[in-house]
Amino acid sequence: MDKKVIAVLFGGVSGEHEVSKLSAANIIAAMDEDKYFILPIYITKDGRWFLYDGAKENIKNLQWEKFATPVVLSPDAAHRGILRLVGDKFRILHVDVVFPVLHGRNGEDGTIQGLLELARIPYVGSGVAASAICMDKIHTNMLAEKIGLKQARYLVFDKKDLDNNIDEIAKKIRYELKYPCFVKPASTGSSVGISKARNKKELALALAEAAKHDDSIIVEQMMAGREIECAVLGNETSQASGVGEITYETEFYCYDAKYTSNTSRTIVPANLPTHVVEQIREQSLAIYRTAGCRGLARVDFFVNDEDVIFNEINTMPGFTNISMFPMLWREAGMTDAQLVDKLIELATEQQNEQ
Repeated sequence: MDKKVIAVLFGGVSGEHEVSKLSAANIIAAMDEDKYFILPIYITKDGRWFLYDGAKENIKNLQWEKFATPVVLSPDAAHRGILRLVGDKFRILHVDVVFPVLHGRNGEDGTIQGLLELARIPYVGSGVAASAICMDKIHTNMLAEKIGLKQARYLVFDKKDLDNNIDEIAKKIRYELKYPCFVKPASTGSSVGISKARNKKELALALAEAAKHDDSIIVEQMMAGREIECAVLGNETSQASGVGEITYETEFYCYDAKYTSNTSRTIVPANLPTHVVEQIREQSLAIYRTAGCRGLARVDFFVNDEDVIFNEINTMPGFTNISMFPMLWREAGMTDAQLVDKLIELATEQQNEQ
């Protein structure tokens, strides 16, 4: 059997650059080298692309810098691959499937997906439109509202309105949402740029922080409840996993709580009544299919008693050691190697359907 050539993209021009490196290390470690020839491609924070040539063990330790050569992804559909710089010439490296392990902007928002569509290379995960919609919290909330999912009340503001209208904005938030509330950039993941505001002073600081990351800002009513997550896998036919719970001792599940805190915990499976679990699974599949997602996603909820409240959907969830997506599928009986195999299979299947 010929090995498939899999290009794993990681790093990226994103606030989630470091998380992407951790996810890629685990995905590469799970890939069966008898089935795949792996091309690990690192994208620096300033957008340069490098092919890693060293031992697999060093990828896991993130020692890519010692073994990298410049490459670019060719948009020419005749190439269907990577152009590697050799001397003053480029050599074409054929690629069967790209696994874009890129979290956040410039990776999970439809941008890299558009380039891969031009290159006619199959890739893991959702397409351009679904990636863009699910990355944008405003459009995701609108979609969830359209299909009847319960969610927090929210208001939307533009970055350019903050300087001149902060008093009016604060007044509107105070009366329509009340304090405390959450202020979020519209299009970031891993809680980058998100703040909790308890009063007008904190609100002004939170809005300024969110504006560093996006031109559009969403302010949401604070929702009390347990944080529950569900994983979805599939294309036209998709399936939902069981559910897991996130616990933490910080004020909310911020970036540090997710990746650096020793007090955050993942509980799989979550201790919930069966009918609540089924409701979460049904709603996860509903938003996944309505958005047109493919391959994989993680869908997040708040649960207050038996009240299920949609929070967000993530089309390239983390594969770090503490990430919920692979944990949920392990609980369902799937090894990491089997999960990676399935995602590559789904990428090829999607390409064949087009």
